[in-house]
Amino acid sequence: MPRIDLDGIVQSNGTGYPGDHAAIVAGRWVRRLGPASGLSDFGVSHVVLKPGAASSHRHWHEDEDEFLVLLAGRAVLVEEGARTPLAPGDMAAFPKGEPNGHHLLNEGDADCVFLAFGRPPAGDCHYSDIDLLWSGGAYRHKDGSDY
Repeated sequence: MPRIDLDGIVQSNGTGYPGDHAAIVAGRWVRRLGPASGLSDFGVSHVVLKPGAASSHRHWHEDEDEFLVLLAGRAVLVEEGARTPLAPGDMAAFPKGEPNGHHLLNEGDADCVFLAFGRPPAGDCHYSDIDLLWSGGAYRHKDGSDY
């Protein structure tokens, strides 16, 4: 098994979130390990959340399972009606089709690092707290209109 050179993979804090929705992830830095290592059936991302950053807006996928492992730092997993502290070694799973909007927040003063596993979704992604929907390959308002 070839060792992955993490430093050799480009780190990006880009997002496709439209307008003001992008600010929440400005401190999220992602390395896409799947394409860099030749994986095609699922993706793996190495994610660093700077203090004050979120992994995403709270969301859930109709057709994508998600799984994460916290590697370093501390995070708060925010779900429907719950806030759960996570420490290194903690894991969380989000089965597809369950309308449990979730994301991680770094409310501490040090970086938080985790691995996220999934695959590119083909179906809709719902955002629990904002007027945002991923559908048909684009971000839309919840009523289906374009941004």
